[in-house]
Amino acid sequence: MSAPTKAPETEVDSSPVEGSPSEHGRLLLTLAVALVVLAASVIGGVALGPTSIAPGKALSLLHEALRGGVVSAEDAGTYAIVWNIRLPRVLLAAVVGAGLSTVGVAVQAMVRNALADPFVLGISSGASVGASAVALFGFLGALGLYALSTAAFLGALGATLLVYLIARSGGGLAPLRLVLTGTALSYGFSAITTLMVFRAPNGNAAQSTLFWLLGSLGGVTWSSLPVATVVVALGIGYLLLSARRLNALSMGDETATTLGVAPERLRRELFVVTAAVTGVVVAVSGAVGFVGLMLPHLVRLVTGSDHRRVLLLAPPAGAIFLVWVDVLARTLAAPEELPLGVITAAIGVPCFLLLMSRRGYSFGGR
Repeated sequence: MSAPTKAPETEVDSSPVEGSPSEHGRLLLTLAVALVVLAASVIGGVALGPTSIAPGKALSLLHEALRGGVVSAEDAGTYAIVWNIRLPRVLLAAVVGAGLSTVGVAVQAMVRNALADPFVLGISSGASVGASAVALFGFLGALGLYALSTAAFLGALGATLLVYLIARSGGGLAPLRLVLTGTALSYGFSAITTLMVFRAPNGNAAQSTLFWLLGSLGGVTWSSLPVATVVVALGIGYLLLSARRLNALSMGDETATTLGVAPERLRRELFVVTAAVTGVVVAVSGAVGFVGLMLPHLVRLVTGSDHRRVLLLAPPAGAIFLVWVDVLARTLAAPEELPLGVITAAIGVPCFLLLMSRRGYSFGGR
């Protein structure tokens, strides 16, 4: 019997969007509400902190900064807090949350595993090795303030390449091989990081490294934003354009092939995109867990399983979530800060358990 003829890829791209016009209207309304909530969250994130600032005052100072106005001498200190410290931190929290949430959607489709997240491929652990080498032993010290981010990014790229080469050696990027290879190497990288912390010559450096490993946006400046924002935006754009192919891939390789999608090629593309976005995010914020695992599931409860809908709401949902996580990290133990990973785990674990206990819940949504 002859092999089935591969359908042209345009079959997937030309398929109609599921749902009635009323459902599309609800989706657009939900997206509009999410964007409004995100804007309000940014203002709230700027206003709240160890030193609270009235939201109206924060808005006024932001307006003056954006139009190049002059602030009074008595507001100079508050202006510095709003513009130089809090706003770049809040914006980076939004970028990181949007990136992790969106990449979580892609990873779960790529490996067809509802429990996968952006760190399942060992990228986060690889980045942690690079960052720990800087914080503990002064690696790349000549780069100054950029040493930590550069080393974390290089570690992420190295881990990505290693996972790819090992998983690929079996003849293809099968989902199970990717998950098993990433998980195994993640444990290996974590062991290396632990050994480095244990052998650290400076106790304060070891403590700072452990804090960073759980995620932190402390010390963020405007220079931290451009690269992360561009990479995350490009990654989200690519995934939105690939949403129909993700729908096909999530139904299995055989079904995807009949719909004109080459599963292995798409998986390679997704692997590169998710690695790049995750590596950049980890380089600027540390290893923030649970966002890429939990937010995609919560979004699917609202939108269903169609990736064209999920990928529209995942970025603002992740951004809103991490902005408020950062607010909690700054305020719960003020003047000290809590690691972001502590807050995301405290919120994520009970939410995810509740989500999984929903009767009839599965990977695709309800």
